[in-house]
Amino acid sequence: MDMDGLYANVGIAKCPEYTVECARGALTEAIDAAGGLDWVKVGMKIAIKPNLVTFKHPEAAATTHPLLVGELCRMLADRGAKVIIGDSPGGVYSNAILSAVYSASGMNTLENESVTLNRNTDTLDADFPDAKCAKSFPYTAYLDEADAIINFSKLKTHGMMGFSGAVKNMFGTVPGTRKPEFHYRYPNVCDFANVLVDLNEFFKPTLCIMDAVWGMEGNGPTAGEPRHIGCVLASKSPYCLDIAAASIIGLTTDDIMTLSVANERGLAPKSADELDIIGSGADIRVAEYRTIPPQKLDFSDKFLALNGFVRSCLTPNPVLTKAECVGCGECAKMCPAHAIKLKDKKPKIDRSQCIHCFCCQEFCPKGALKVKRPLISRLLTK
Repeated sequence: MDMDGLYANVGIAKCPEYTVECARGALTEAIDAAGGLDWVKVGMKIAIKPNLVTFKHPEAAATTHPLLVGELCRMLADRGAKVIIGDSPGGVYSNAILSAVYSASGMNTLENESVTLNRNTDTLDADFPDAKCAKSFPYTAYLDEADAIINFSKLKTHGMMGFSGAVKNMFGTVPGTRKPEFHYRYPNVCDFANVLVDLNEFFKPTLCIMDAVWGMEGNGPTAGEPRHIGCVLASKSPYCLDIAAASIIGLTTDDIMTLSVANERGLAPKSADELDIIGSGADIRVAEYRTIPPQKLDFSDKFLALNGFVRSCLTPNPVLTKAECVGCGECAKMCPAHAIKLKDKKPKIDRSQCIHCFCCQEFCPKGALKVKRPLISRLLTK
């Protein structure tokens, strides 16, 4: 919320393509609608936290596009700020991994006298007693070097959460190899959503921006298909930003658990209709965007006897497409529940141990693992 107690404005600017001219105009329009950059002072050090989930080139639409990040860096440098760009992708949080991800994503082209890429792999421990779930957690130490954080997310579908935007992007503040611990500790999707909200409330990014020029639909957040949307969004609130972005692709607060729990905690409105959405892209809507149904089932104790049966009938699962699997074993390495073993060079998932975090689906380099809903679930939600 802003100082007047109203929900933060969301700026949505048309940006049909990744060119300097389009990016400059769209970022200026969207950010001005969200409150502008007058808070940036000479000598400030600002951390830009893009979505750099894995080794993907910009055309794959899995990561924040470097042209947009580069233009934002220029805008900040023009105001006398120094910028550090960083993220913690999945896997080992090391200089070798960071360098490879920076190279694949195109971020390595942005370094200059005003912009650096984070290569500090130290971690710190946060104490956050006001959190709903994540009262203590490890985080990437470079963020403590910054006077402000800008959360620069990507609009994508997501196997576990259904939607990946600004709120989910802050999970990248947790060091890579520590992320599976959180999935294991919080297998319930509501609890995990509260963890993500806790991270946003701890770091409180000063500005949130979203790359929705090209989004990802289908088997997101890493193996889906690029889908043209044609806009850039900005807001002081990650929740308001995600609500506005979700409305573009036909989703509501009820469809996205992070936004549902943010609403319950008084951090977000119930509907995009309660937001002040400003800009040339305010009316953009994308029809038949291929989304992933979120996990929103809550099994109370009174139905404990049916719990396993109901869950198996209604909960989406990661399912292997054998023809696309190359037997690399990354899924087994990433599984926090150790529910995956390789048999004849193909992953075998122990469904009794699977916690439905979809880490295997997210980090499969070939996209061979896909989210599949059981037949009963599909019939009940048609």
